Amino acid sequence: MSTVLETEEQQALRAAVAALGKRYGRDYMMSVVRDGAHPRELWTEAAKLGYLGVNLPEEFGGGGGGMVELSIVLEELGAAGSPLLMMIVSPAICGTVIARFGTDTQKQQWLPGLADGTLTMAFGITEPDAGSNSHRITTTARRDEGGPSRSSGAESGGDWLLTGRKVFVSGVDIADATLIVGRTEDARTGRLKPCLFIVPRDAPGFRRSQIDMELQAPEKQFELVLDDVRLPADALVGGGTSRSSEAESGGEDAGLLQLFAGLNPERIMTAAFALGMGRYALARAVDYARTRQVWKEPIGSHQAIAHPLAQAHIELELARLMMQKAARLYDEGDDIGAGEAANMAKYAAAEACVKAVDQAVHTLGGNGLTREYGLASLITAARVARIAPVSREMILNYVSHQSLGLPKSY
Repeated sequence: MSTVLETEEQQALRAAVAALGKRYGRDYMMSVVRDGAHPRELWTEAAKLGYLGVNLPEEFGGGGGGMVELSIVLEELGAAGSPLLMMIVSPAICGTVIARFGTDTQKQQWLPGLADGTLTMAFGITEPDAGSNSHRITTTARRDEGGPSRSSGAESGGDWLLTGRKVFVSGVDIADATLIVGRTEDARTGRLKPCLFIVPRDAPGFRRSQIDMELQAPEKQFELVLDDVRLPADALVGGGTSRSSEAESGGEDAGLLQLFAGLNPERIMTAAFALGMGRYALARAVDYARTRQVWKEPIGSHQAIAHPLAQAHIELELARLMMQKAARLYDEGDDIGAGEAANMAKYAAAEACVKAVDQAVHTLGGNGLTREYGLASLITAARVARIAPVSREMILNYVSHQSLGLPKSY
Protein backbone atom coordinates (compact mmCIF):
# COMPACT_ATOMS: atom_id res chain seq x y z
CA MET A 1 0.00 0.00 0.00
CA SER A 2 1.45 3.32 -1.08
CA THR A 3 1.38 6.24 1.33
CA VAL A 4 3.33 8.75 -0.77
CA LEU A 5 0.38 11.14 -0.67
CA GLU A 6 0.67 11.39 3.10
CA THR A 7 3.09 13.30 5.29
CA GLU A 8 5.46 11.51 7.63
CA GLU A 9 3.20 12.41 10.53
CA GLN A 10 0.18 10.95 8.76
CA GLN A 11 2.07 7.78 7.90
CA ALA A 12 3.12 7.46 11.53
CA LEU A 13 -0.49 7.94 12.62
CA ARG A 14 -1.61 5.22 10.23
CA ALA A 15 0.99 2.78 11.57
CA ALA A 16 0.17 3.55 15.20
CA VAL A 17 -3.58 3.13 14.72
CA ALA A 18 -3.02 -0.10 12.78
CA ALA A 19 -1.06 -1.44 15.75
CA LEU A 20 -3.87 -0.48 18.12
CA GLY A 21 -6.48 -2.10 15.91
CA LYS A 22 -4.44 -5.29 15.68
CA ARG A 23 -4.47 -5.62 19.48
CA TYR A 24 -8.27 -5.71 19.41
CA GLY A 25 -9.32 -7.05 16.03
CA ARG A 26 -12.41 -8.77 14.72
CA ASP A 27 -12.65 -11.30 17.57
CA TYR A 28 -12.92 -8.49 20.09
CA MET A 29 -15.60 -6.70 18.11
CA MET A 30 -17.69 -9.85 17.62
CA SER A 31 -17.45 -10.70 21.32
CA VAL A 32 -18.81 -7.22 22.07
CA VAL A 33 -21.70 -7.87 19.68
CA ARG A 34 -22.48 -11.25 21.24
CA ASP A 35 -22.53 -9.67 24.71
CA GLY A 36 -24.81 -6.86 23.54
CA ALA A 37 -22.20 -4.41 24.79
CA HIS A 38 -20.28 -1.49 23.34
CA PRO A 39 -16.56 -1.37 22.40
CA ARG A 40 -15.77 0.84 25.39
CA GLU A 41 -12.24 -0.48 25.90
CA LEU A 42 -11.18 0.31 22.34
CA TRP A 43 -13.02 3.65 22.36
CA THR A 44 -11.35 4.65 25.63
CA GLU A 45 -7.86 3.64 24.55
CA ALA A 46 -8.21 5.33 21.16
CA ALA A 47 -9.37 8.47 22.97
CA LYS A 48 -6.45 8.44 25.42
CA LEU A 49 -4.04 8.16 22.50
CA GLY A 50 -5.63 11.23 20.92
CA TYR A 51 -7.11 9.44 17.92
CA LEU A 52 -10.80 10.23 18.43
CA GLY A 53 -10.30 13.99 18.53
CA VAL A 54 -7.48 14.21 16.03
CA ASN A 55 -9.63 16.48 13.82
CA LEU A 56 -10.76 18.88 16.55
CA PRO A 57 -9.07 22.18 17.50
CA GLU A 58 -6.06 21.98 19.81
CA GLU A 59 -7.45 24.72 22.05
CA PHE A 60 -10.24 22.32 23.04
CA GLY A 61 -8.03 19.28 23.55
CA GLY A 62 -8.08 17.98 19.98
CA GLY A 63 -5.20 17.12 17.70
CA GLY A 64 -5.58 20.13 15.44
CA GLY A 65 -5.77 17.95 12.33
CA GLY A 66 -8.64 17.41 9.97
CA MET A 67 -10.65 14.88 8.05
CA VAL A 68 -7.48 13.50 6.47
CA GLU A 69 -6.24 12.36 9.87
CA LEU A 70 -9.61 11.22 11.21
CA SER A 71 -10.31 9.13 8.11
CA ILE A 72 -6.92 7.45 8.55
CA VAL A 73 -7.90 6.44 12.09
CA LEU A 74 -11.21 4.90 11.09
CA GLU A 75 -9.84 3.18 8.00
CA GLU A 76 -7.02 1.51 9.92
CA LEU A 77 -9.27 0.39 12.75
CA GLY A 78 -11.61 -1.08 10.14
CA ALA A 79 -8.76 -2.80 8.32
CA ALA A 80 -7.92 -4.51 11.61
CA GLY A 81 -11.52 -5.70 11.94
CA SER A 82 -12.50 -3.33 14.71
CA PRO A 83 -14.09 -0.17 13.26
CA LEU A 84 -15.76 2.38 15.50
CA LEU A 85 -18.94 3.51 13.76
CA MET A 86 -19.54 6.30 16.28
CA MET A 87 -16.41 8.04 15.00
CA ILE A 88 -18.45 8.99 11.96
CA VAL A 89 -21.08 10.57 14.15
CA SER A 90 -19.49 12.05 17.25
CA PRO A 91 -16.16 13.67 16.28
CA ALA A 92 -16.69 13.84 12.50
CA ILE A 93 -20.24 15.20 12.14
CA CYS A 94 -21.09 16.70 15.51
CA GLY A 95 -17.60 17.78 16.48
CA THR A 96 -17.04 19.45 13.12
CA VAL A 97 -20.36 21.32 13.17
CA ILE A 98 -19.83 22.61 16.71
CA ALA A 99 -16.19 23.53 16.06
CA ARG A 100 -17.12 25.52 12.97
CA PHE A 101 -20.43 27.05 13.97
CA GLY A 102 -20.99 26.65 17.70
CA THR A 103 -21.01 29.51 20.16
CA ASP A 104 -18.10 29.85 22.54
CA THR A 105 -20.22 28.25 25.23
CA GLN A 106 -21.17 25.30 23.02
CA LYS A 107 -17.56 24.75 22.05
CA GLN A 108 -16.37 24.82 25.65
CA GLN A 109 -19.19 22.52 26.78
CA TRP A 110 -18.82 19.84 24.11
CA LEU A 111 -15.53 19.86 22.24
CA PRO A 112 -13.15 18.82 25.06
CA GLY A 113 -15.35 15.82 25.88
CA LEU A 114 -15.80 14.85 22.24
CA ALA A 115 -12.03 15.08 21.82
CA ASP A 116 -11.10 12.89 24.80
CA GLY A 117 -14.00 10.46 24.35
CA THR A 118 -15.71 11.22 27.65
CA LEU A 119 -18.68 12.72 25.80
CA THR A 120 -20.47 11.20 22.83
CA MET A 121 -23.01 12.81 20.54
CA ALA A 122 -25.45 11.16 18.12
CA PHE A 123 -26.85 12.70 14.95
CA GLY A 124 -30.49 12.60 13.86
CA ILE A 125 -31.53 13.60 10.35
CA THR A 126 -33.41 10.69 8.68
CA GLU A 127 -37.18 10.59 9.09
CA PRO A 128 -39.71 7.80 8.38
CA ASP A 129 -41.47 9.67 5.57
CA ALA A 130 -38.58 11.70 4.21
CA GLY A 131 -35.90 9.10 3.46
CA SER A 132 -33.06 10.79 1.57
CA ASN A 133 -35.18 13.86 0.78
CA SER A 134 -34.00 16.38 3.36
CA HIS A 135 -36.50 18.91 1.98
CA ARG A 136 -39.32 16.78 3.42
CA ILE A 137 -38.05 16.86 6.98
CA THR A 138 -41.03 17.54 9.23
CA THR A 139 -39.26 17.87 12.58
CA THR A 140 -39.99 21.48 13.44
CA ALA A 141 -39.02 23.93 16.13
CA ARG A 142 -41.07 26.87 17.24
CA ARG A 143 -40.44 29.61 19.76
CA ASP A 144 -42.34 29.50 23.02
CA GLU A 145 -42.24 33.21 23.59
CA GLY A 146 -44.51 33.13 26.62
CA GLY A 147 -42.93 30.15 28.35
CA PRO A 148 -40.22 30.22 31.02
CA SER A 149 -36.87 30.52 29.27
CA ARG A 150 -34.07 28.25 30.44
CA SER A 151 -31.41 30.05 28.48
CA SER A 152 -28.48 30.96 30.69
CA GLY A 153 -26.76 33.26 28.24
CA ALA A 154 -27.48 36.37 26.31
CA GLU A 155 -29.20 34.43 23.54
CA SER A 156 -32.72 35.09 24.76
CA GLY A 157 -35.97 35.12 22.86
CA GLY A 158 -37.81 32.25 24.49
CA ASP A 159 -37.33 28.51 24.61
CA TRP A 160 -37.64 26.22 21.60
CA LEU A 161 -40.27 23.50 21.36
CA LEU A 162 -39.07 20.68 19.11
CA THR A 163 -41.47 18.13 17.65
CA GLY A 164 -40.91 15.29 15.19
CA ARG A 165 -39.58 11.79 14.56
CA LYS A 166 -36.23 10.39 13.48
CA VAL A 167 -35.19 6.86 12.49
CA PHE A 168 -31.94 4.93 12.15
CA VAL A 169 -30.09 7.08 14.64
CA SER A 170 -26.92 5.32 15.81
CA GLY A 171 -25.75 5.12 19.39
CA VAL A 172 -28.46 7.14 21.12
CA ASP A 173 -28.26 4.77 24.10
CA ILE A 174 -24.69 5.83 24.82
CA ALA A 175 -24.83 9.43 23.60
CA ASP A 176 -24.93 12.32 26.03
CA ALA A 177 -26.88 14.35 23.48
CA THR A 178 -28.19 14.12 19.93
CA LEU A 179 -27.64 16.75 17.28
CA ILE A 180 -31.10 16.98 15.68
CA VAL A 181 -31.76 18.43 12.25
CA GLY A 182 -35.04 20.31 12.28
CA ARG A 183 -36.70 23.23 10.55
CA THR A 184 -37.88 26.64 11.69
CA GLU A 185 -40.07 29.22 10.03
CA ASP A 186 -38.30 32.16 8.45
CA ALA A 187 -39.87 35.30 9.94
CA ARG A 188 -39.36 37.20 6.70
CA THR A 189 -40.59 34.66 4.14
CA GLY A 190 -42.63 32.23 6.20
CA ARG A 191 -40.75 29.34 4.59
CA LEU A 192 -39.22 26.54 6.60
CA LYS A 193 -35.44 26.39 6.73
CA PRO A 194 -33.05 23.87 8.32
CA CYS A 195 -31.49 24.30 11.74
CA LEU A 196 -29.57 22.12 14.17
CA PHE A 197 -30.33 21.63 17.86
CA ILE A 198 -28.37 19.96 20.66
CA VAL A 199 -30.86 17.76 22.54
CA PRO A 200 -29.67 16.27 25.87
CA ARG A 201 -30.45 12.59 26.36
CA ASP A 202 -32.60 13.27 29.44
CA ALA A 203 -34.70 16.06 27.90
CA PRO A 204 -38.41 15.61 28.77
CA GLY A 205 -40.40 14.46 25.74
CA PHE A 206 -37.31 12.95 24.08
CA ARG A 207 -38.00 9.22 23.71
CA ARG A 208 -36.12 6.44 21.97
CA SER A 209 -36.96 2.89 20.94
CA GLN A 210 -34.44 0.41 19.58
CA ILE A 211 -34.93 -0.88 16.05
CA ASP A 212 -34.55 -4.66 15.67
CA MET A 213 -31.75 -5.06 13.12
CA GLU A 214 -30.35 -8.13 11.35
CA LEU A 215 -27.05 -6.28 11.15
CA GLN A 216 -24.45 -7.54 13.62
CA ALA A 217 -22.82 -4.44 15.05
CA PRO A 218 -22.20 -3.09 18.54
CA GLU A 219 -23.84 0.22 17.65
CA LYS A 220 -27.61 0.04 18.13
CA GLN A 221 -30.12 1.82 15.88
CA PHE A 222 -33.01 3.84 17.27
CA GLU A 223 -36.23 5.57 16.37
CA LEU A 224 -36.70 8.88 18.17
CA VAL A 225 -39.88 10.68 19.10
CA LEU A 226 -39.67 14.35 20.05
CA ASP A 227 -42.89 15.51 21.66
CA ASP A 228 -42.67 19.24 22.33
CA VAL A 229 -39.15 18.83 23.68
CA ARG A 230 -38.41 22.10 25.46
CA LEU A 231 -34.93 23.41 24.79
CA PRO A 232 -33.28 26.64 25.90
CA ALA A 233 -32.63 29.30 23.28
CA ASP A 234 -28.94 28.43 23.30
CA ALA A 235 -29.61 24.82 22.26
CA LEU A 236 -29.67 26.09 18.68
CA VAL A 237 -26.22 25.57 17.15
CA GLY A 238 -24.77 29.03 16.77
CA GLY A 239 -27.36 30.31 19.23
CA GLY A 240 -28.69 32.82 16.73
CA THR A 241 -25.70 35.07 17.49
CA SER A 242 -22.84 33.18 15.83
CA ARG A 243 -19.78 35.29 15.22
CA SER A 244 -18.37 32.81 12.73
CA SER A 245 -17.16 34.39 9.48
CA GLU A 246 -18.65 31.38 7.71
CA ALA A 247 -22.12 32.15 8.96
CA GLU A 248 -22.45 35.88 9.32
CA SER A 249 -26.17 35.72 9.97
CA GLY A 250 -25.83 33.15 12.74
CA GLY A 251 -27.86 30.19 14.03
CA GLU A 252 -31.09 29.94 12.07
CA ASP A 253 -29.85 31.53 8.85
CA ALA A 254 -26.71 29.39 8.89
CA GLY A 255 -28.59 26.09 9.19
CA LEU A 256 -28.08 24.93 5.61
CA LEU A 257 -24.37 25.68 5.70
CA GLN A 258 -24.06 23.89 9.04
CA LEU A 259 -25.90 20.87 7.69
CA PHE A 260 -23.60 20.44 4.72
CA ALA A 261 -20.58 21.07 6.93
CA GLY A 262 -21.61 17.91 8.77
CA LEU A 263 -22.73 15.82 5.79
CA ASN A 264 -19.45 16.11 3.88
CA PRO A 265 -17.40 14.64 6.77
CA GLU A 266 -20.11 11.98 7.15
CA ARG A 267 -19.57 10.84 3.57
CA ILE A 268 -15.78 10.96 3.86
CA MET A 269 -15.85 8.90 7.03
CA THR A 270 -18.36 6.43 5.58
CA ALA A 271 -15.88 5.92 2.76
CA ALA A 272 -13.15 5.29 5.34
CA PHE A 273 -15.42 2.82 7.14
CA ALA A 274 -16.09 0.95 3.89
CA LEU A 275 -12.43 0.97 2.85
CA GLY A 276 -11.35 -0.49 6.18
CA MET A 277 -13.94 -3.24 5.97
CA GLY A 278 -13.00 -4.06 2.38
CA ARG A 279 -9.30 -4.18 3.25
CA TYR A 280 -9.98 -6.50 6.17
CA ALA A 281 -11.97 -8.91 4.01
CA LEU A 282 -9.41 -8.81 1.21
CA ALA A 283 -6.51 -9.48 3.59
CA ARG A 284 -8.26 -12.56 4.99
CA ALA A 285 -8.91 -13.84 1.47
CA VAL A 286 -5.34 -13.21 0.29
CA ASP A 287 -3.92 -15.00 3.32
CA TYR A 288 -6.23 -17.95 2.67
CA ALA A 289 -5.35 -18.04 -1.04
CA ARG A 290 -1.65 -18.12 -0.20
CA THR A 291 -1.95 -21.08 2.15
CA ARG A 292 -4.96 -23.12 1.01
CA GLN A 293 -3.76 -26.03 -1.11
CA VAL A 294 -6.22 -28.31 -2.90
CA TRP A 295 -4.03 -29.76 -5.65
CA LYS A 296 -0.31 -29.18 -6.01
CA GLU A 297 -0.19 -25.40 -5.61
CA PRO A 298 -1.93 -22.88 -3.35
CA ILE A 299 -5.24 -21.77 -4.83
CA GLY A 300 -3.90 -18.22 -5.16
CA SER A 301 -1.66 -19.38 -8.01
CA HIS A 302 -4.75 -19.82 -10.19
CA GLN A 303 -5.84 -16.74 -12.12
CA ALA A 304 -9.50 -17.46 -11.43
CA ILE A 305 -8.71 -16.78 -7.76
CA ALA A 306 -5.89 -14.26 -8.10
CA HIS A 307 -7.35 -11.88 -10.67
CA PRO A 308 -10.62 -11.07 -8.85
CA LEU A 309 -8.63 -10.39 -5.67
CA ALA A 310 -6.26 -8.14 -7.62
CA GLN A 311 -9.24 -6.30 -9.08
CA ALA A 312 -10.73 -5.83 -5.62
CA HIS A 313 -7.43 -4.38 -4.41
CA ILE A 314 -7.28 -1.95 -7.35
CA GLU A 315 -10.83 -0.73 -6.74
CA LEU A 316 -10.18 -0.19 -3.03
CA GLU A 317 -7.05 1.81 -3.81
CA LEU A 318 -8.88 3.95 -6.36
CA ALA A 319 -11.63 4.66 -3.85
CA ARG A 320 -9.03 5.67 -1.27
CA LEU A 321 -7.59 8.21 -3.68
CA MET A 322 -10.98 9.88 -4.03
CA MET A 323 -11.47 9.81 -0.26
CA GLN A 324 -8.08 11.45 0.23
CA LYS A 325 -9.01 14.11 -2.31
CA ALA A 326 -12.31 14.78 -0.56
CA ALA A 327 -10.69 14.98 2.87
CA ARG A 328 -7.99 17.33 1.65
CA LEU A 329 -10.46 19.62 -0.12
CA TYR A 330 -12.60 19.73 3.01
CA ASP A 331 -9.64 20.53 5.26
CA GLU A 332 -8.63 23.31 2.87
CA GLY A 333 -12.07 24.90 3.19
CA ASP A 334 -13.39 24.04 -0.27
CA ASP A 335 -16.86 22.89 0.76
CA ILE A 336 -18.23 22.76 -2.79
CA GLY A 337 -15.32 20.77 -4.18
CA ALA A 338 -15.33 18.55 -1.12
CA GLY A 339 -19.05 17.91 -1.54
CA GLU A 340 -18.60 16.47 -5.01
CA ALA A 341 -15.53 14.44 -4.05
CA ALA A 342 -17.07 13.19 -0.79
CA ASN A 343 -20.12 11.86 -2.61
CA MET A 344 -17.93 10.17 -5.22
CA ALA A 345 -15.66 8.72 -2.53
CA LYS A 346 -18.57 7.31 -0.58
CA TYR A 347 -20.02 5.74 -3.73
CA ALA A 348 -16.71 4.27 -4.90
CA ALA A 349 -15.73 2.95 -1.47
CA ALA A 350 -19.10 1.32 -0.91
CA GLU A 351 -19.02 -0.46 -4.25
CA ALA A 352 -15.41 -1.55 -3.74
CA CYS A 353 -16.19 -2.81 -0.23
CA VAL A 354 -19.16 -4.92 -1.33
CA LYS A 355 -17.15 -6.47 -4.16
CA ALA A 356 -14.16 -7.16 -1.89
CA VAL A 357 -16.32 -8.85 0.75
CA ASP A 358 -18.18 -10.92 -1.83
CA GLN A 359 -14.94 -12.03 -3.46
CA ALA A 360 -13.37 -12.82 -0.09
CA VAL A 361 -16.28 -15.07 0.89
CA HIS A 362 -16.22 -16.71 -2.54
CA THR A 363 -12.46 -17.32 -2.25
CA LEU A 364 -12.90 -19.19 1.02
CA GLY A 365 -15.89 -21.17 -0.23
CA GLY A 366 -17.69 -22.86 2.64
CA ASN A 367 -15.14 -21.52 5.10
CA GLY A 368 -16.22 -18.02 4.15
CA LEU A 369 -19.52 -18.66 5.88
CA THR A 370 -18.08 -19.99 9.13
CA ARG A 371 -17.74 -18.01 12.32
CA GLU A 372 -14.04 -18.88 12.45
CA TYR A 373 -13.11 -16.61 9.57
CA GLY A 374 -15.43 -13.73 10.48
CA LEU A 375 -16.44 -12.86 6.93
CA ALA A 376 -20.06 -13.95 6.67
CA SER A 377 -21.38 -11.16 8.88
CA LEU A 378 -19.66 -8.65 6.61
CA ILE A 379 -21.97 -9.61 3.74
CA THR A 380 -24.70 -7.65 5.48
CA ALA A 381 -22.43 -4.99 6.99
CA ALA A 382 -20.85 -4.14 3.63
CA ARG A 383 -24.24 -3.08 2.29
CA VAL A 384 -24.55 -0.37 4.91
CA ALA A 385 -22.21 1.94 3.02
CA ARG A 386 -24.33 1.53 -0.11
CA ILE A 387 -27.52 2.74 1.55
CA ALA A 388 -26.36 4.99 4.38
CA PRO A 389 -26.10 7.85 5.07
CA VAL A 390 -27.46 8.35 1.56
CA SER A 391 -28.24 5.79 -1.12
CA ARG A 392 -25.98 5.28 -4.10
CA GLU A 393 -28.89 6.34 -6.35
CA MET A 394 -29.06 9.72 -4.65
CA ILE A 395 -25.33 10.12 -5.16
CA LEU A 396 -25.79 9.36 -8.85
CA ASN A 397 -28.52 12.01 -8.87
CA TYR A 398 -26.10 14.48 -7.27
CA VAL A 399 -23.34 13.75 -9.77
CA SER A 400 -25.67 13.86 -12.78
CA HIS A 401 -27.16 17.20 -11.67
CA GLN A 402 -24.24 18.98 -10.05
CA SER A 403 -21.22 17.57 -11.90
CA LEU A 404 -22.69 16.90 -15.35
CA GLY A 405 -25.35 19.59 -15.43
CA LEU A 406 -28.13 17.25 -16.47
CA PRO A 407 -31.75 18.17 -15.67
CA LYS A 408 -33.33 16.79 -12.54
CA SER A 409 -35.59 13.78 -12.73
CA TYR A 410 -37.61 14.89 -9.71
